[in-house]
Amino acid sequence: MVDILLIRHGETDWNAEKRLQGHLDIGLNTAGLRQAQALGYALREEPLDAIYSSDLQRALQTAQAIAAPRGMNIGIDAGLRERCFGAFEGLLYAELDEHHPEAFRAWKARELDARYPDGVNRAETLREFSQRCLEAIGRLAAAGGHRRIALVTHGGVLECAYRAATGTSLQMARDFDILNASVNRLHWTPDGMQVRGWADVAHLQSAVLDEIDR
Repeated sequence: MVDILLIRHGETDWNAEKRLQGHLDIGLNTAGLRQAQALGYALREEPLDAIYSSDLQRALQTAQAIAAPRGMNIGIDAGLRERCFGAFEGLLYAELDEHHPEAFRAWKARELDARYPDGVNRAETLREFSQRCLEAIGRLAAAGGHRRIALVTHGGVLECAYRAATGTSLQMARDFDILNASVNRLHWTPDGMQVRGWADVAHLQSAVLDEIDR
């Protein structure tokens, strides 16, 4: 039995302007760095046996803000990466229909096996992505005999984990929050996961951030 703190990275400029990132390696913006610092401060007293991060810098920068005050190392795992969206990557969400209308319709319909056109990277289908990130979560949870771990990752990974833990189909429209620098708590066993808490961003309240800035 393992308690997992599943954490989304802080804000990037591309998050703010609603531009699709995927596997493109975008760092945190000023607000995101501030969020990461507040996150690290909020978790400073929470016992953690291990911290793992996606290898993309927006997640790694967030993980470093948690690990550094503790003097802990970060395990890097590419299995925690965001979904690869192929030619969608780098486009504003508002531009997808104009540039790739057929693929955009498949995306809106949440087609499990649709593969979008290639861009810098070859796209993953939704089914492939879900299998990849859930395997990574299970593998990291099962390794090392840990009781509580932090996984710093991306919005798509949070979504797949929530759906797996609640039995929600990948094809259903999302009706739950996926927030930057949020703490999302799961209980993992080899038989599955349960959600213990979701979308906690109390550490991002203005008063808390102002205290961090002092």
